[in-house]
Amino acid sequence: MAKDDLVQIDGKVIDALAGGLYKIELDNKVIINAKLCGKMRRFNIRVVVGDRVSVGVSPYDPSHGLIQFRHK
Repeated sequence: MAKDDLVQIDGKVIDALAGGLYKIELDNKVIINAKLCGKMRRFNIRVVVGDRVSVGVSPYDPSHGLIQFRHK
């Protein structure tokens, strides 16, 4: 599945887990696990608890996501 096929949802980082996973609370109060996308890892963009992020969620498995953008 390409990144263009993912549904973009905004949320807030509520916990940083081991292995590069983050727990995200979406705007609709659903909590999912997400990991950083490749470009965020490549350019060392840091995500900390409390940051607002855009998460790409697959329509086939909405319990996992991919953090694609960190808002200011």
